[in-house]
Amino acid sequence: MDTGRIAVVGAGVIGLSTALCVSELVPRCSVTVVSDRFSPDTTSDVAAGMLIPHLYPGTPVPVQQRWFRDTFRHLSSIASSADAADTCVHLVSGWQIFRSVPTDPVPFWADEVLGFREMTEAELRRFPGHAFGQAFTTLKCEPSLYLPWLEKRFRDRGGLVRSQRVEDLWDLQPSCDIVVNCAGLGSRALAGDQSLSPVRGQVLRVRAPWLKHFLREDGGLTYIYPGASHVTLGGTRQRGQWSLCPDADTSRDILARCRALEPSLHGAHDVREKVGLRPDRPAPRLQTEQLARRGRRLPVVHHYGHGSGGVSVHWGCALDAARLVSEALRTLGTPAPPAKL
Repeated sequence: MDTGRIAVVGAGVIGLSTALCVSELVPRCSVTVVSDRFSPDTTSDVAAGMLIPHLYPGTPVPVQQRWFRDTFRHLSSIASSADAADTCVHLVSGWQIFRSVPTDPVPFWADEVLGFREMTEAELRRFPGHAFGQAFTTLKCEPSLYLPWLEKRFRDRGGLVRSQRVEDLWDLQPSCDIVVNCAGLGSRALAGDQSLSPVRGQVLRVRAPWLKHFLREDGGLTYIYPGASHVTLGGTRQRGQWSLCPDADTSRDILARCRALEPSLHGAHDVREKVGLRPDRPAPRLQTEQLARRGRRLPVVHHYGHGSGGVSVHWGCALDAARLVSEALRTLGTPAPPAKL
């Protein structure tokens, strides 16, 4: 095959990073991103963009370490380049505090962030009722700026973008040879994956420019994440909830929890509510599936199900997805398996 035609379904942080990695790493291929939603209307646009990984129980820890390491290094290179102005990727320091000492006081990602250490007693006195804490410096990106930057970089490499709602992956054939499914929660229908479920996240974005350090409590249900233009306050993890409408009682609860940790937030203003549905499963699905129908074959690289941790591992996962695409291209010349009708 002279040129492989790749269709990437989805234009969130997973879809765009995967499309860019494929265009950079897989020779002799044309790549098209197909989606009915682009920034600022994706789930990724609601994310706070902090690089603090989520632990996936179904994925080996060394694999998760590699995903996070590759993503941290990728964003670090952006933060130290001229592209930082366009993406607002930047270093941010802060604390993660606990009411009791966690089972694992040194998380698997501790060696990847900068300056990870246990908080001092003097630092903990700032947060009454908390017995343990961790201090470190990590990276933050602004998805509303980072996603358009990824798309522009992809287009600059000759990538194509098409606005289309995909109801069936087979609809993309015969105009493509391989489909990369980065449809997030849409993969429940596209891939028939009933292990995938929504976890509703509601956040507040407020103006509080005096806050410079992040604060995260007991594994991340309550958090304060300063950004370039606003501070993100969170949050919720409402499994199985599909509503995208902000809930006023939830907003009041988030604000109360965050003010309890940072009383200066009583002076915050310009409060805005955002809701997103995280595509959650026990582990992200990074897997090639050979679809067959009436003698035809369609290789599909599935890449979805990152839950609340997508930004933290997106680039490392995208590199793995690009390798799967390369392997699928090499096997396109082999005979198709019998169709299962």
